[in-house]
Amino acid sequence: MKENFNLSDNELIANYLKGDMFSMEVLVNRYKGKVYSYILMIVKDSALADDIFQETFIKVIQTLRSGVYKEEGKFIQWINRIAHNLIIDNYRKEKRLGTMGAVDVENIAELNDFMVDSIEDTLIKKQQEQQLLELLELLPEEQKEVVKLRHYCDLSFKDIAALTNVSINTALGRMRYAIINLRKIIEEQNITLLER
Repeated sequence: MKENFNLSDNELIANYLKGDMFSMEVLVNRYKGKVYSYILMIVKDSALADDIFQETFIKVIQTLRSGVYKEEGKFIQWINRIAHNLIIDNYRKEKRLGTMGAVDVENIAELNDFMVDSIEDTLIKKQQEQQLLELLELLPEEQKEVVKLRHYCDLSFKDIAALTNVSINTALGRMRYAIINLRKIIEEQNITLLER
């Protein structure tokens, strides 16, 4: 079974469709971090993110079993597109029911908190991340989305372009303008970012 870890996504899918359940487990483990991070970044609620994450992989399994899946592009892009659609469906349902919840942006900052050198370094890093999150909220929605997908979800610009239905050049342009706008905001508001 260990050889499954070295197989491509398409090989794992083929094995799963032949009855190898371990191949699906390998696929889920391969992408669960990126998919969950993406969902959490948007919904900003861990319980809701858990639900949508589970729905996403249920839909992935159902689609694979039904034979509808076409090998177009990367598997991760397809999974993120399913997650994206489920998030949109959820927001539409909440809007209809009038149950839109509060958004906790601070949870996103913890996604990148992997290196802890000391208590002081950790505090400085958290303050820097909080400052960055506050500045990101001042950007136009499209620019903010690209920065978060790139920085917090570690998606490539190709993946971001596919996920947001724009060209790679548009995704790169949005990132470029986001950086320009962040610099302008920092300069105009005379903000001093914390340094180590």
